[in-house]
Amino acid sequence: MRKRVVILGSTGSIGTSALTVARQIPDRMEVVGLAAGTRSQELDKQAREFGVSHLCVGDEKLRPDLEGGERTVFVGEEGLCELIETTSPDLVLVAIVGVGGLKPSLVAIEQGCDLAVASKEILVMAGEVVMKAARKKGVQILPVDSEHNAIFQCLEGHRGGSDEVSRLIVTASGGPFRTWPVEKLAAVKLEDALKHPTWEMGQKITIDSASLFNKGLEMIEARWLFDIPMSKIDVVVHPQSIVHSMVEFRDGSVLAQLSTTDMCFPIQYAVTWPERLSNELKPLDFPGLAKLEFEAPREDAFPALRLSREAGERGGSLPAVLNAANEVANEAFRNGALSFPGIWEIVEETMSSVPHEDSQALEIVVAADLEARRVASSFLPSL
Repeated sequence: MRKRVVILGSTGSIGTSALTVARQIPDRMEVVGLAAGTRSQELDKQAREFGVSHLCVGDEKLRPDLEGGERTVFVGEEGLCELIETTSPDLVLVAIVGVGGLKPSLVAIEQGCDLAVASKEILVMAGEVVMKAARKKGVQILPVDSEHNAIFQCLEGHRGGSDEVSRLIVTASGGPFRTWPVEKLAAVKLEDALKHPTWEMGQKITIDSASLFNKGLEMIEARWLFDIPMSKIDVVVHPQSIVHSMVEFRDGSVLAQLSTTDMCFPIQYAVTWPERLSNELKPLDFPGLAKLEFEAPREDAFPALRLSREAGERGGSLPAVLNAANEVANEAFRNGALSFPGIWEIVEETMSSVPHEDSQALEIVVAADLEARRVASSFLPSL
């Protein structure tokens, strides 16, 4: 079956990898809609290559860069929703960083579209709402993050249910500061934090990987994707990034998913699921791997895991607060307005200051997100 796919965030690292997959399996993947934030020229080039006539861009000022011929160009968050409603795709790949993908994701579910999720913030903020809506409409939520896609594959065909799962083990590269002493972290510069040891990603997620907030958010995402309590989700550092995650069952057996570090693997599987297709991707060379290392994360040096576990366990609006505060702090660090350890400090202060709500109703989550951004910004040091 050839799936009609809309890609939200087509000019980012996930979006461009998705288009690589589309080139390799054109008989199984038809791109019918593309959306980007500000890179209108790149979006125009993508649309021309794939013959896509329905586009969305983040700013009204960029609309003229894309208009012409038979094209329909939408703008902003509402435009993302209109893009989905107009094209009626089989699958929507959400690869937008931050809260911007939440409303379009809910629209896609309401339309009966399967959702391929690369934007972890959607399930971190409103996992209960999203998964409940997906169950009601009978649509699939297919993880694209390599870690969650790995867990998804390890759980496939398992008939015993979550009661037989002892642990979900999410792997982490450890980032560029895995071995740095705590006292040295205050001197981290942006160029240091952007040197990820194994993956090439956008700046925001690369900084999240360095601070380990990326893993913290993935823990919360896994809680909702796989209906597993936070107490059964662990993180282990694996510098080679070959084992993408593991599942331990109650009999002590552990299943792991391995592949080379290329996001095209999980993206293709999300598109072709439940089938597997041959491709041009590099296979693993086991003799060439030499060794695979595993170690415990340094939670004392990297508080992101502790803060994320607290947010995931308390639930309600707190994950949205954590996510929003991290976005503010991450951006402040990238802009030179905050030290690297200041990211954790801002998030912890914000979590302690924003009133907690037990509900994850959409209006509560959105309000918590806005309030957390205001509070986190107020804690930033004035230059």
